[in-house]
Amino acid sequence: MFEFLFKRQGDKSGNGRGAQTDAPSRSAKAAAAPGDPDGKSKEGAPAGTAGARPPSPVREQQAQQLKMLDGDESRAVDFILGCEFSELRLSAAELVHSRAALERVHTAMRNLDRRVAKLMQSRLDAIRHHDAELARGQATLEQARALLADAHLTPNQVADLDRKWAVIAAPELTDAFTPVRAELGARLEAQVQLQRAMIDRLGALRRLETAGLNAADMAGSLEGMLAEQAAALAAPEHASLPRALVAEFASEHARLSAMLATLEQSQAALAAREAALAEWQAQPVAELSAETLRKSWQKLPPLPEGAAASELQSRFDALLASLPQPVHKSARSPAPAAASSDAAAADAHAARPPKATKGADQSFLDNMDALEAALQQGSLAHAAELDKALKETKSKGIRLTGPQADRLAHLRAELKRLSDWARWGGNVSREELIKTVEGLPTQNLAMAELAKKVGSMRERWKALDSLSGAAPKSLWERFDHACTVAYAPAAAHFKHLADERHANAAKGEAIVAEAQAEIARLESGEADWKHVAGTVQRLRLAWSHLGAIDRKDKKRLDQLFGAALTTLQGPLEEQRKMEVAGREELIDEVLAIDPHDRHAVDHLRDIQARWQEHARALPLERKAEQALWQRFRAACDDLFARRKETAHALDAERRAHEAAKEAISARLEAAAPEATAASAGKLLREAAAEWHAIGPVPRAHEARVEKRYHEAVAKVQHHADLSRRAAGLALAGALRDKLRAVQELEDSLAQPDQPVSSADWRARWAALLAAGPEYDPVLDARFEAALNALDTDRAGYARLLEANRPTLLGELLRQEVAAGIDSGAEFARDRLKLQVEALQSTLKAGNKPAGRHTALHALCALPALVDERTALRIDQLLMRTAREGK
Repeated sequence: MFEFLFKRQGDKSGNGRGAQTDAPSRSAKAAAAPGDPDGKSKEGAPAGTAGARPPSPVREQQAQQLKMLDGDESRAVDFILGCEFSELRLSAAELVHSRAALERVHTAMRNLDRRVAKLMQSRLDAIRHHDAELARGQATLEQARALLADAHLTPNQVADLDRKWAVIAAPELTDAFTPVRAELGARLEAQVQLQRAMIDRLGALRRLETAGLNAADMAGSLEGMLAEQAAALAAPEHASLPRALVAEFASEHARLSAMLATLEQSQAALAAREAALAEWQAQPVAELSAETLRKSWQKLPPLPEGAAASELQSRFDALLASLPQPVHKSARSPAPAAASSDAAAADAHAARPPKATKGADQSFLDNMDALEAALQQGSLAHAAELDKALKETKSKGIRLTGPQADRLAHLRAELKRLSDWARWGGNVSREELIKTVEGLPTQNLAMAELAKKVGSMRERWKALDSLSGAAPKSLWERFDHACTVAYAPAAAHFKHLADERHANAAKGEAIVAEAQAEIARLESGEADWKHVAGTVQRLRLAWSHLGAIDRKDKKRLDQLFGAALTTLQGPLEEQRKMEVAGREELIDEVLAIDPHDRHAVDHLRDIQARWQEHARALPLERKAEQALWQRFRAACDDLFARRKETAHALDAERRAHEAAKEAISARLEAAAPEATAASAGKLLREAAAEWHAIGPVPRAHEARVEKRYHEAVAKVQHHADLSRRAAGLALAGALRDKLRAVQELEDSLAQPDQPVSSADWRARWAALLAAGPEYDPVLDARFEAALNALDTDRAGYARLLEANRPTLLGELLRQEVAAGIDSGAEFARDRLKLQVEALQSTLKAGNKPAGRHTALHALCALPALVDERTALRIDQLLMRTAREGK
């Protein structure tokens, strides 16, 4: 009945476990697998024979071929295509990585081996994903290079570039993208520096006006700032400078430059008056004359407004006040201040320009100047108008001076000469126009362009009449005849267009009549919505292709067709809204499908079939139909993408789990040689916690990963056991040495004639190794008791040692029985008795035997005399206990 326990992997029996490894015919579906017309399973076994397997030599031969692949991808592909065993194919598939080989294996294994096909598909998806990321990265890199070459670089463009690059996984392009991005950053930094310098320069320019600089310093500052501005405008990133700031700088610099001339004049006037005032103050008062000083002061350049000018004027007034005042004979003579005011008024009056008091007025002179300017510019029409205005003004009784009359006569002579030349030139121009119009029929121009040409020629003829005077009648008749002949083809063309407009109006009437007939069928309830939609679309298309119609008919027909189309579209739009709602529900159904559901694809196909039914029942507007279809298609694509991403993510997650578990196994393997009894437990607990926290690995690698982990755990435990045993043996040796030492001391005490030195024994005891915290206190107490007995009651202690000998032998025998150590033939009867007692004690309820350590502890604590045989038996017990690690 336990025969199944002895079944092996290679057994051919159908009832064994090994038959389930490679026999794929587990169901009727596997028996009728695609691509097997003979009804054979994927492994070559006939359908219905679940336990049948190919002969073992074939499998061994192919397994040997697998070992000889040596990582050769092409040989691995050939092996997969010719192999009959799925696990061997899967092992060889681990060597396939190139796109061509993956596609070849996937095509061949798609309907034969699902695991190999899935592995190939996942690697192909990874390659396609990497290629897509690489393409996106290349496009982003090209965009970065284009931005680098763009003169008008903005921070928004670089920020958008950084956002695109952040979501791209293309490490191959990092070395190419990094320097380009660094150059873009440098350009942006240069732009920032340039703009900041521009703002600072404009602020410094504005502060020059209130800085209180002299003309030379201000001129130097303006020149330096202008040079800096020119350098900024010539910089590579000058396009980033705000135009408003550039224009404001230019206007402010121009204003300050204009103000600089005024400042120079003001400073020159202040300097001149300062020099004159200093010179007068240096002369003796008796040599100065107030009247002379006033006249000289008034002749100097005028003072500007400000504190400096007021100070100079105050100093000059003080100088005048310090001069002796002359005594005037006449009481009516004005005071000096009044005389100074009169002199200033006289100077001001002399400085005013004289007004014309003879000849023509200013308006007449302005017209003469305008007439002269018009003649210089060759504007005869304007000159004639000005001459007419001068004649009208002169007729009002204005008398001209001699120079004015000569100038006016000269201007009118020039006007007559130019007019004669213009009349002659106008006739020449008219002859040219006639020749041009007569040559129009030979140029094969379009009708619209021909009409435009003839119209422009007539406009140019009218312009010549206004500029050069009226043309002779003969020239006009020739020109009019040439225009009529040239325009004749255009006139015929336009008449043909008029006839077409009438025909189009008749077509429009027919379209309106058809629309009204469709309205009648719709109101009777006999119309089909699909037919109505097609009719509306056809009528609308026909109306759009109708062509030109006369304006008077166009408005009426547009109103009739619009009203009919509105009547047809009202119910149609309502029906289409219902149809749109139905399509929206289908899209929502697609979005609600769980990509992890195994029936998701079948559900999606059902929804797609319903979508086709809706599309055939009532077509929507093309724009709406396209929008809904794009949304529906995007939802379907998103579902498939999510399914693929889920599968890809699961595969990647399983591979990550595999790597994590392999890392745990590697860590255990590396830590195994150094594992001790103390560290092994913690190491294994942590490794087990991490191992169970990690998810599943690929099924193809699960057995291998588990096997390696268990082997690593076993290796750690083995080294820990070795360490524990080594430590136990060391402690047992130390315990044996201490126990032997105390036994020798007790044996020495039992012999009265043998001398014992406490100092020697204490030195010997201190040199021994520690036996552990469990036994050191017991042995130390036993040793101290023996030494104390040496000084107090040696004979009594010897009697105690002799009395404890039977107890020690009995306890030793009991522990040998418990440890399974042979005690010798002489103790066979006593051993049997102890074994029976031990069995009876274990059968009693609640009576449990004492631990090994407790019994050994009592044996070590008991002072008794031992012979060599007994000491050897105790050493054997200690070593057995140390080896068992108990």
